[in-house]
Amino acid sequence: MSTIPLSAYLVLALVLFCIGLYGALTKKNIVIVLLCIEVMLNAVNINLVAFSKFGLTPSITGQVFSLFTISVAAAEVAVGLAILISLYRNKKSVNIHDIDSMKN
Repeated sequence: MSTIPLSAYLVLALVLFCIGLYGALTKKNIVIVLLCIEVMLNAVNINLVAFSKFGLTPSITGQVFSLFTISVAAAEVAVGLAILISLYRNKKSVNIHDIDSMKN
């Protein structure tokens, strides 16, 4: 059995989520914002697996939900990068402030 307590997993997930949230709210590059959202989703995955292991009835359900989250994150990356490539071809920039749908 593991000697790492549940609180260590929760603190790690909290730190990762805060780093991702800070990056998503402050960065101007769309690629960096997408990476920060991925870090936030990985923090959620750590919580799901930790509660699956240390819950009242330990089971595999948290790990299954974590796999669903990973597949949704992969789809989000594919769609996000496709949109990003399209915007870069039209606007020649990946800066969030340069991409405005009201401007030509």
